[in-house]
Amino acid sequence: MAERKSMIKLIKQLDWKLIIIVLCIFSFGLLILSSATHANETGNYFQLYKQGSAFGLGVLMIIGILMFDYNFLGKYYKGLYVISLILLGVVLIPGIGAERGGARSWLNLGPLDFQTSELVKLTFILSYAKIVESKKDKLNTLKEIIPVVIYAIPFIGLLFAQPDLGTAIVFCCIIAGMLFTAGLNIKLIKRVIIIAIVSLPIMYMMMASHQKERIEAFLHPDDPTYKGNYQVIQSMIAIGSGGLTGKGLYNGTQNQEGFLPVQESDFIFAVIGEELGVIGMFVVILLYTLFLIRMIILAREAKDFYGTLIVIGVMSMFAYQIIQNIGMTVAVIPVTGVTLPFISYGGSSLLTSLANLGLVLNVGMRRKKINF
Repeated sequence: MAERKSMIKLIKQLDWKLIIIVLCIFSFGLLILSSATHANETGNYFQLYKQGSAFGLGVLMIIGILMFDYNFLGKYYKGLYVISLILLGVVLIPGIGAERGGARSWLNLGPLDFQTSELVKLTFILSYAKIVESKKDKLNTLKEIIPVVIYAIPFIGLLFAQPDLGTAIVFCCIIAGMLFTAGLNIKLIKRVIIIAIVSLPIMYMMMASHQKERIEAFLHPDDPTYKGNYQVIQSMIAIGSGGLTGKGLYNGTQNQEGFLPVQESDFIFAVIGEELGVIGMFVVILLYTLFLIRMIILAREAKDFYGTLIVIGVMSMFAYQIIQNIGMTVAVIPVTGVTLPFISYGGSSLLTSLANLGLVLNVGMRRKKINF
């Protein structure tokens, strides 16, 4: 009886503002997805049903995550660390891992393809936050920082081995967000930025051929002969033709006539721009801004620093994905296979986003001390 009362109290402390914001983003996404998948013309709503089913499964995952205090999950950070590395490494084994888009990041599970790095985002955040927690305000020298960085290097290394540069950058953003929150010395941050800039030529040489092609395409945005530029050009045409109010839902020519590639996932923001115009894009960006701000508030209100780091890690992940996806559709960032959270089509991406949302809600619902 006491456990039931305690759970009811915890449920009352759920951050309903954040939940409502996510529901608005997802509902908006389903509406746009109905146009991006051309369901309005074909009458085939299978992808919409699949997306809805993934959302329902994601809600069940959130409920499961909320059942456990995040500090309880944090106790097993060493086990999560090992499991995470195994999941990233197993896809590199010939005959087990499957290659998609030039990266061997997938497990072929019969009718389903599972990208292991999506699950590892969650387990890595839980694990790495525990390491960084003990280093709060102790990141002033290289001697103090190096052990924390070494802990994360195997993850980045395995992602480069796949090679999956886009996901590697996501992990780097998660790491940077946590270290900055833990009090990373500002002078060291400046030095790291300088070193990173100087190292760009070396990093470019280490990239896979398809990654180099994307960089070259980004540097020559008007040249359609570069692989990947066609979709960016079509995206720009779509967004530019939308104007202030757009052409109307289901009336976007670039989308409806099939000129815009990957319009249901990577370039779904271009569909929003073409059919709903600047107003539609503004609404989406506003919702995402409220979404990120709400997580920052929850991070500040967390009952302990571990909870703060978890929320900051998730927030950093989402912030990068949102900026990257929108940026590449308007040709200000090189194209990568990063989807728009809660809007782009894709079961594994949606499930990962909801699972990480579950972590944030877990921290949020326990931000106040409860007397039983």
